[in-house]
Amino acid sequence: MQVPAPFEYERATSVDHAIGLLERLGDTARLVAGGHSLLPMMKLRLANLEYLIDINDLHGELGRITVEPTQIRIGALTRHRELLESDELAAAFPIFRDAEKVIADPVVRNRGTLGGSLCQADPSEDLSAVCTTLNASCVIRGSSGERVVTMEEFHRGPYETAVGDGEMLIEVRIPVRENGSSAYEKVERRAGDWAVVSAGAAVWMDGDAIADARVGLAAVGPNTTGIPAISEALRGKAPSEDLYAQAGAIAAESCSPVTDLRGSVEYKRHLASELTKRALRRSVARITEES
Repeated sequence: MQVPAPFEYERATSVDHAIGLLERLGDTARLVAGGHSLLPMMKLRLANLEYLIDINDLHGELGRITVEPTQIRIGALTRHRELLESDELAAAFPIFRDAEKVIADPVVRNRGTLGGSLCQADPSEDLSAVCTTLNASCVIRGSSGERVVTMEEFHRGPYETAVGDGEMLIEVRIPVRENGSSAYEKVERRAGDWAVVSAGAAVWMDGDAIADARVGLAAVGPNTTGIPAISEALRGKAPSEDLYAQAGAIAAESCSPVTDLRGSVEYKRHLASELTKRALRRSVARITEES
């Protein structure tokens, strides 16, 4: 039977209280909300902690989706289910609903959170790919105040983030731009599994041409990967199958997968190309349907 090492338990009553506990307890403490990533690691003794700080009581403070004219702000304790069911979020960024439909199962989606997903920093994590695709920013708070970092700055390596000791992720901010849409594509071995490869795309149109585009890949390298070369290749061009194929080829060349039980390097590069094409095609189609 898998049993974690002994630990002490604290329940935070506010964000400031949680930050104070993190400062006092140092790197021997971790925050827990859904716990679907942390608790299995503790049971396997891959994570040995002296303190767990339960932040579920902070959902009223950090579990929200706020739509503003220029951005959407999502609290770090917003549950997967809330992201899936938000019609306002889906209208602005359908990629979120695409991704949430293929994340785990209802049990996980009822408890797991956006902040927990991003802070786990798993290279195969779906919402990390979504936020990278959408050029999101992360708000980190400590006792000295708040700082805002990009997704590229937030994820420093596998299972490593920019959140320091005595700090916590409190919010994700996503810029809103006109005449755009997005989509998410994923191949998994079974329903709700980690991705073999996944790709998110976001496209903004100016008339018949692509004004801007972004692609984010997951499960094909040490970090969730954004690919600026695809943005450069698509910008100012009219959408076409040849253009999608060009973007797919760039995606395949730019990623760095490894052979494992989920597939070979060659297979994963093929998926990176194909899923990039599909996500771009569906993003453009959604813009056309709304016009």
